[in-house]
Amino acid sequence: MKKVLSILMFVVMAFVSNSCSDNCSGKDPRARIINNGTNKASVQIKTTGGNTININNIDPGNASSYQSYAAGQVTFTITVSNVDYVKVVNVSNCFDYDIAIDTSNNITVLPIDLND
Repeated sequence: MKKVLSILMFVVMAFVSNSCSDNCSGKDPRARIINNGTNKASVQIKTTGGNTININNIDPGNASSYQSYAAGQVTFTITVSNVDYVKVVNVSNCFDYDIAIDTSNNITVLPIDLND
């Protein structure tokens, strides 16, 4: 719970800092998997508009390419070793999101402000 709260605080701070600049011009958010774990990983991205993006079978030690999707509340369902981990995140235009998996299968979602 502490990790989720700290991630949400980071996202809020990123949105506040984003309001001061707008160099991105409304680019859709994007996400990728960075797999530092020990098994293949996949993510399903469900948007509030009903669209689904899948990034599948990323081998350990690799990162996927970025995939675009609509801004708003999204549900990231990350699957590692047939176990699902779910993160719900509010995402904004002009941000990339790195979904990182560590060797203990801990998941973090790091927002990257494209206006910086």
